[in-house]
Amino acid sequence: MLFDGVSHQLPDADPVETSEWLDAFDDIVDIHGRTRARYLLMRILERAGQKQVDFPATVSSPYVNTIPSIEEPDFPGDEFLERRIRAFIRWNAAVMVVRANVRSDAVGGHLSTYASSASLYEVGFNHFFRGKDGDKPGDQVYFQGHASPGIYARAFVEGRLSEDQLDNFRFEVDTNSASSGLSSYPHPRLMPDFWEYPTVSMGLGPLNAIAQAHVSRYLNAREIADTTNSRVWAFVGDGEFDEPETLGALGMAGREHLDNLTFVVNCNLQRLDGPVRGNGKVIQEFEALFRGAGWNVIKVIWGRTWDDLLAKDVEGVLLNKMNSTVDGEFQKYATESGAYIREHFFGPDPRLGELVAHLSDEELQSLPRGGHDYRKLYAAYKAATEHVGAPTAILAKTIKGWTLGPEIEARNATHQIKKMTKSQLLALRNRLFLHDEIPERDLDADLPPYYRPAPGSPAANYLAQSRKSLGGPLPSRIVRPKPLDPPAKTAFAELLAGSGRQSVSTTMAFARLLRSLIRDKSIGHRIVPIVSDEARTFGLESIISEVQIYAPLGQRYTPVDAGLALHYAEGASGQVLQEGITEAGAMAAFTAAATSYATWGEPVIPFYLFYSMFGFQRVGDLIWALNDCRGRGFLLGCTAGRTTLNGEGLQHQDGHSLLLASTVPSIAAYDPAFSHEVATIVDDGIRRMTGPEPEDRIWYLTLYNENYPMPAVPVEEADAERVRLGTIKGMYRFDAAVAEEQASGERTPGPDSAKATLLFSGSAWQAAVEAQRMLADEWGVEAEAWSVTSYKSLREDAISVERWNRLHPGEDPRIPFVTQCLSESEGPIVAVTDFMRAVPDQVSRWMPRGFTSLGTDGFGRSDTREVLRRFFEVDAAHVVVAVLHDLAAAGAIPASSVTEAITRYGIDPESADPWSV
Repeated sequence: MLFDGVSHQLPDADPVETSEWLDAFDDIVDIHGRTRARYLLMRILERAGQKQVDFPATVSSPYVNTIPSIEEPDFPGDEFLERRIRAFIRWNAAVMVVRANVRSDAVGGHLSTYASSASLYEVGFNHFFRGKDGDKPGDQVYFQGHASPGIYARAFVEGRLSEDQLDNFRFEVDTNSASSGLSSYPHPRLMPDFWEYPTVSMGLGPLNAIAQAHVSRYLNAREIADTTNSRVWAFVGDGEFDEPETLGALGMAGREHLDNLTFVVNCNLQRLDGPVRGNGKVIQEFEALFRGAGWNVIKVIWGRTWDDLLAKDVEGVLLNKMNSTVDGEFQKYATESGAYIREHFFGPDPRLGELVAHLSDEELQSLPRGGHDYRKLYAAYKAATEHVGAPTAILAKTIKGWTLGPEIEARNATHQIKKMTKSQLLALRNRLFLHDEIPERDLDADLPPYYRPAPGSPAANYLAQSRKSLGGPLPSRIVRPKPLDPPAKTAFAELLAGSGRQSVSTTMAFARLLRSLIRDKSIGHRIVPIVSDEARTFGLESIISEVQIYAPLGQRYTPVDAGLALHYAEGASGQVLQEGITEAGAMAAFTAAATSYATWGEPVIPFYLFYSMFGFQRVGDLIWALNDCRGRGFLLGCTAGRTTLNGEGLQHQDGHSLLLASTVPSIAAYDPAFSHEVATIVDDGIRRMTGPEPEDRIWYLTLYNENYPMPAVPVEEADAERVRLGTIKGMYRFDAAVAEEQASGERTPGPDSAKATLLFSGSAWQAAVEAQRMLADEWGVEAEAWSVTSYKSLREDAISVERWNRLHPGEDPRIPFVTQCLSESEGPIVAVTDFMRAVPDQVSRWMPRGFTSLGTDGFGRSDTREVLRRFFEVDAAHVVVAVLHDLAAAGAIPASSVTEAITRYGIDPESADPWSV
């Protein structure tokens, strides 16, 4: 914390007294040195805090444990038994990876991450992590992904997993047994009864953990779930702090005083390829980072053996050496002998040498780091759970690969090591004191053995009792079904009725639907609107005024628009989650809400509205993780389309989010053109995610900002049902139009006139319908128009049918839905979209006739919609030319008609491709 010049801007009530204090401080520095002066300053600051004299916190403290040994609480467990249990788990975690790589040397796995963090986890498992027995939500624990072998190994020792399952680690398809395989990392999609939160994509675990604590408080404030007795634990590697997602929400956690959140940072000083901060001190950096963000920080750097050395360090030479030694040196000390440590760490200053003269080289080599000391960790965890008013970060110093032997510990390559030789396994066994449990002869076999204490043994009983007292096993994902009544039909009535002559956008139509859903008596209070500082852009002002933005401290100011009907309103129980300018933070909040049905047994219906360009493209990894953890909710890509968002240019105009959405298996992706389609899709999605047999899916809808009159659903019940089902399944006939006679009477389509079929999605419906009119009036061509709401759904149906036909050669072949629909129409098929051609091309091979797609491939541009649609060749004129070209190719009309159309509509055939760079 810097104070340069600040004191000189304040009046000095007693300059003489001030001078005396400064002179005294100068004497301390001159006579006793800077170390003594620093110590006295720290004591004065501590006393200032005790006397409630406010003072800005320093950003970092000396490189020692935050909790002094005299303030450590008594350790409540049996440390010997816990050490034995930890040894069993360590052994099995290493053996399962080794055995997997004997079976296939390419399957991979990680040995060293859990080896460094075993104590961090075991203190939590034995004393802090609360389970879910008795319908309780328990704690939410975000396990570090690369440590998954250790979590599996503990579950095996507990009797929750079998040897077969451990042997199928990373073999999830061909398990060769009745037991299922074990996922490489935490994957709830693949192990829905075990894992809760996917974390291995670096940085997403920390971000999602903060959002979980944030949404936990939100749900409690809204009286949806009682979250008061649950805590979020996030285990984070120090290398993960290079990811912006890890850092992105630290300030929000501090601002909201999320004291239900604890980060446990495994500071083994190494990332995947080498040291995290070889030339610096990562623990000191993180301490400043967390403190600056308003967190409580607890450092656990040194094990208990160092306490006596520090107590004798009256001159501060050991503390100075700790403060000045960089991480790269600490990593090297972990690989060197005691003699090397004596020479290079303690040797340069004779006073340091005297401090450890009574210790042997072996004792110097085994001086422990705090992250491997049970009592130090217990004290830190206990202090974290008791701290009020801020989240806590525990910075625990460890050694990567701890106990795995000198060839693995702290080596730069330790993260990539998957195999161990017999001699290495023997060294591990000896290090863990498992001589009786693992006889040396057992290591002669091709596969090293697992070990599990016998039922009824002291270790097994202790393990079972510790978890029973904390509420059951973890990790454990329990879904307690709670179907919701569907919203009233009136909630959708306005959109189904169309807009008459009024022009509205699908974005504005959705805003009206969202307001109606919030007011619904059945599910209204479970609607969770989420935005990242774009609510006004998406027309949500009325919702903000009505149900308020969630703010834990309420609204402690008078907003500038307080006198307006639509004003900015915050409240402690507000319903809207307005996360600021952070798509990643909003996506993490959406993930926490979308999994509330499992985490809390209380389903909510989250709607996250974002600029469509800033969804799948910007936070696609978070969206993938959301679907891994089986989320349920709605993603709304607003201001969609390459030409519809006309003035924003290259980085804002979305022409590919639907293509990106198609890569996620559990996403239902829709591109609705009309408000009644939006209503139908949302109604269907709500029923399917909250009904008696809920689906763990996400619904993605593109929404446009272009205003046009919205048609109503057909009046006839049969037609209305056809449109409803077609909207959900992916397509329906919009207008089986018969071409009108051209005004001049020159062309009158007859029974033998040329036919064509037009497909449209989203705002491109205007080009298709205008082209339909032009084809009839100007070229005598009858064209049917079809609204395609979801090419992804059509493709998935067609692939499923194709597979069934391939595997059932003796049965009548089935026909894909898209083929069925278009078999009823005639002529060439032309699709037009405001997205890339690859979106409609997803179904090209199932077309019953010739198919052409028009789309907006290329970078976006800023201009008017009319100019952009001509530029990208998706306007009505280009649709007409595409139809005429395909008709001419089929011999239905003369080729000269195509040339004539190109000239008539002013199309430049020599212009550059719009997708050229």
